[in-house]
Amino acid sequence: MGVFDQKNFNSEVFGKYIETVPRTKQNALLKAGIFRSRSDLKSMLADQTGGNFITVPMVGLIGGEPLNYDGATNITATGISTFAQSMIVVGRAKAWREKDFAFDMTGHDFMADIASQVVNYWDDVDETTLLKILEGIFGVTVNGFSAKHTLDITSADTPNVGVTTLNEAIQKAAGDNKNIFTAAIMHSSVATNLENLQVLEYWKQTDQNGVQRETSLASWNGRTVLIDDNVPTEIADDETVYTTYLLGQNAFDFCDCGAKYPYETARKPDANGGEDYLYTRQRKLFAPRGFSFVQPSAPIISPTDAQLATAARWTVVRDEDGSYFDSKAIPFARIISKG
Repeated sequence: MGVFDQKNFNSEVFGKYIETVPRTKQNALLKAGIFRSRSDLKSMLADQTGGNFITVPMVGLIGGEPLNYDGATNITATGISTFAQSMIVVGRAKAWREKDFAFDMTGHDFMADIASQVVNYWDDVDETTLLKILEGIFGVTVNGFSAKHTLDITSADTPNVGVTTLNEAIQKAAGDNKNIFTAAIMHSSVATNLENLQVLEYWKQTDQNGVQRETSLASWNGRTVLIDDNVPTEIADDETVYTTYLLGQNAFDFCDCGAKYPYETARKPDANGGEDYLYTRQRKLFAPRGFSFVQPSAPIISPTDAQLATAARWTVVRDEDGSYFDSKAIPFARIISKG
């Protein structure tokens, strides 16, 4: 029994299979509209040795004080600043196997079940990658980023999120540029608290019978709310502390860099009486806006989850004069609360 007749295949094939195990992970980050697709990065990577780490220029804004136009003052010109953002590709691989004997005993093709779940498996992996990156960048103290973009209310008289919490958090992070934030990713306990306060407004749609019903999507002060229990939680003084992430549209530059063989099958007829194998590989780039990945002295080819979550591996982008990327333009903020 070969896997799909021993032919290579791609992810589109998996759509025809039915997943039999109910999923509980929501992967809200992947649905938040926070990616800016950058297919050009794939070409840039291919042009550089190794094809895993690149530095991309970012054009800044013109500025400078205006000069007095009085017929006597010389007009001096200044240039436009450029920033350099370093990005790294995250490579991951996984394989599964199934014995012929399992089919002989049950008459069920378990390899088909495995294949039907591969796309969702990699969605889970990508969600973990994004959460590790967020953990890493919120440990960055350069230019005061973490302090400016974190609203911690755990010691406040009211340590739970409320009607004004989101507005306070995004104003602290971006001031008059707070409208860059478009989505909030929160734990279900935090969302339940907001529901009880009647703060969340669930979107409605009209079904084919003309009946208006609420959807699972909500808004909080005009920002889309996505509920995902994968966001960070920790226990402090016997109480649970929750992190709610606030993100902007195009918060991440994204590129699916691909692998030579993203999906591949194999067979070992001698192993345990016969086994089929499914191998999968991916290389993807997730670059948080305003941040560069910092290589250690021994360069990293593909960062582990632990390395992505390490603050020392990230820094705020700087221009050629050493000035930092404007903190108010960085579309990441977080609320730390007890509910």
